[in-house]
Amino acid sequence: MKTSKPTFALLLTILLAFPIIINSQERTADIIIYGGTSAAVIAAVEAKKSGKSVIVVSPDIHLGGLTSGGLGWTDTGDKSVIGGLSREFYHRVFMHYNTKEAWNWQPKEAYGNKGQGTRAMDGESRTMWIFEPHVAERIFEDFVSEYEIQVYRDEWLDREKGVEIKDGEILSITTLSGKNYSGKMFLDATYEGDLMASAGVSFHVGREGQHVYGEEWNGVQTGVLHHKHWFMSDISPYVIPGDPSSGILPRISPDHPGEKHAGDNKIQAYCFRTCMTHNEANRLPFPKPENYDPLQYELLVRSLATGRTDFFEKFDEIPNYKTDTNNHGPLSSDNIGMNYDYPEATYERRKQIIKEHEDYQKGFYWFVANDPRVPQDIQKEMQRWGLAKDEFIDNGNWPHQIYVREARRMIGHHIMTENELLKKRPTPNPIGMGSYTMDSHNVQRYIKEDGYVQNEGDIGVNTNGPYQISYGSLVPKKEECVNLLVPVCVSSSHIAFGSMRMEPVFMILGQSAATAAVLAIDNKVSVQDVDYNMLKKELENKGQVLHKN
Repeated sequence: MKTSKPTFALLLTILLAFPIIINSQERTADIIIYGGTSAAVIAAVEAKKSGKSVIVVSPDIHLGGLTSGGLGWTDTGDKSVIGGLSREFYHRVFMHYNTKEAWNWQPKEAYGNKGQGTRAMDGESRTMWIFEPHVAERIFEDFVSEYEIQVYRDEWLDREKGVEIKDGEILSITTLSGKNYSGKMFLDATYEGDLMASAGVSFHVGREGQHVYGEEWNGVQTGVLHHKHWFMSDISPYVIPGDPSSGILPRISPDHPGEKHAGDNKIQAYCFRTCMTHNEANRLPFPKPENYDPLQYELLVRSLATGRTDFFEKFDEIPNYKTDTNNHGPLSSDNIGMNYDYPEATYERRKQIIKEHEDYQKGFYWFVANDPRVPQDIQKEMQRWGLAKDEFIDNGNWPHQIYVREARRMIGHHIMTENELLKKRPTPNPIGMGSYTMDSHNVQRYIKEDGYVQNEGDIGVNTNGPYQISYGSLVPKKEECVNLLVPVCVSSSHIAFGSMRMEPVFMILGQSAATAAVLAIDNKVSVQDVDYNMLKKELENKGQVLHKN
């Protein structure tokens, strides 16, 4: 009997501790991925395929980022350099749309084979590049299910004290809910780069001056008019046209835009890629935001009054009578100049910025469909359209992901610039390829010296073929962190990131980052000391395209 009490006490201790131990084990893995983007999911798949345990800690509830958040008209460039698991994603899109059940609103033959430059559905390579948002999300969820990937959703990194580091090595991360995740390797696969920044890794926000990396297309670009997203006629920026004393219209900066080619802390505009439809059975009329203010769109009225007829050019058609609708024109869905503090803002401030963008864009659509000053032919066409009822059904049919075109960018082991993209100098240790135009949306709206309004920052420069992306752009400087890879907020200049920021590329870089993490674990080395020849061989075996013949 004398031993019964200690035995019972010991048993009780074990029973009480057991769930804590199990809980702790569930939050320990070889690789911890922070983020819910397409890069995060693909990186997790690669980790599991390579035999490593992995946990995805996602601040998002919905997985896939922009790929499942409305960007169904994929910005591909040269599709032949999209390989590995990124291509596997688009193969799964192809397989979905080869089923009869996929075409619930529109006959397959009625959709045809729309696409950018080449066909949307490529039977020869068995890929499809244009798709509905819910289809993309389902594919990402299928990946998670098939590979039994642990995902913790709605978990937000404690950016103040949630990253435990010792001697440049991340030991664990903790979220605001108090959950702790420990691992050997970490990936920051967010659009914002919060883990990277909280780990003390160097980064940049805004445009570098032209001289910083010897680039032509970086910095302020006043007078450069590459696309159609500028005011082609002289339009007054004042409430009463021509009268400065009447005040400046909303969303126009009173400040000097900056000297041409100078650097600044401004970033290209954000918007939502909205999924619209003209199919009456699936159409929801555009909602009117509570704080609707028609004055916000006065510049649009003045622009349309000049005779512009290109309003509907970016209602890009995706299957089932839907669109991926993007910004187009001088005043459109891009909320120019209203996002400068987003990259480093608190979570609460980011929510405010996102809500302001949502209200602005919803108000924009409502205005065009209802304000009597809009030309009748445009208004009548707009009234045919609305939000798709069967998309984003838990978010009022509005995309759950804002288009973060640019936020923090790491200053890492190698910095990608326009010089590599334009092949003016070689790219060291390539781990994937990109090919899309160096593309920056407008950065600011200002008043010119002649007293008229203009936009600035919209750049589109052809890379003249695919370019290689360096492994060094995924890893921090060794003195800053030795077990972190960053496949989204990559080390690059503003203008180089304008091409590298495409979703197929993020998936490519996610797979390559995970492959490198596995090698670092197996060889017990830092991410900076991964043997490139071994990495190259692994990537090529996995179908990544590292060079173009």
